[in-house]
Amino acid sequence: MKLIIHGGFFSESATNHETKVAKQNALERIVKSSYEFLHSHSALETVVFAVSQLEDDELFNAGIGSQIQSDGKIRMSAAVMDGETQKMSGVINIEEVKNPIQVAQVLMQEDDRVLGGSGATNYARNKGFGVFSTEIPQRRAEYEAKLKSLGTGTVGCVALDSNGKIAVATSTGGKGFELVGRISDSATVAGNYANAFCGVSLTGVGEDIVSNATASKIVTRVTDGFTLENAFKKTFDELKPYDGFAGAIAIDKNGNMFHQDSHPSMVFASFDGDEFEVFI
Repeated sequence: MKLIIHGGFFSESATNHETKVAKQNALERIVKSSYEFLHSHSALETVVFAVSQLEDDELFNAGIGSQIQSDGKIRMSAAVMDGETQKMSGVINIEEVKNPIQVAQVLMQEDDRVLGGSGATNYARNKGFGVFSTEIPQRRAEYEAKLKSLGTGTVGCVALDSNGKIAVATSTGGKGFELVGRISDSATVAGNYANAFCGVSLTGVGEDIVSNATASKIVTRVTDGFTLENAFKKTFDELKPYDGFAGAIAIDKNGNMFHQDSHPSMVFASFDGDEFEVFI
């Protein structure tokens, strides 16, 4: 069993020492509790469990830490993918839901598995997800002062369970001050992808990630026989011509974990039951 999570780039809150320590502690707590959860649950259930915790922590840009868009509203996106069935489900620009990743999980039972805007929000209400404001005072202050966050953020998790099954989940609160209707990479196969061979979750600038089809490229290359490290190297090299801003975490079917970012500042944590690693 293996588990790796990421908390986006930089710090979406502040970059002072106190915040860095808090973020490190949060990542350690979440990766360890999620690994414990993995002992008795599937990879699919576990990635949703982990990302829900990241959404519930205002240190990260997802759920209650989400950015405010140019019209003063918060819209979030999230997706989950089961490497065994190759089913992906997601929500794009959903509003006033505490855990978008859980809505994405429920959507997996539907034929129409990716919903956007008011359709996603209405679906959540019909499935019992109550109205919940994810705005925090700091985000409002940033918006009113027309200040952008110091980083670009998303959260994600990749898990390999005891049955050798892989799943991935990704959630984002956006980049802040974006045009209404913008679609990020998180609920697409560019930012969130898995099959029986590999699972990948991305963070960074969505437009750069989509242009490179980053997650699907890495997974496809591993499927075609590349090592995980070499798949990352080739795919990240393809970001260089336009200075693409991206970071990724992954696990392959053999339990190998890997992470890489094009602009070193991604925060992540991993745990395999014996060795814990966290980077802030």
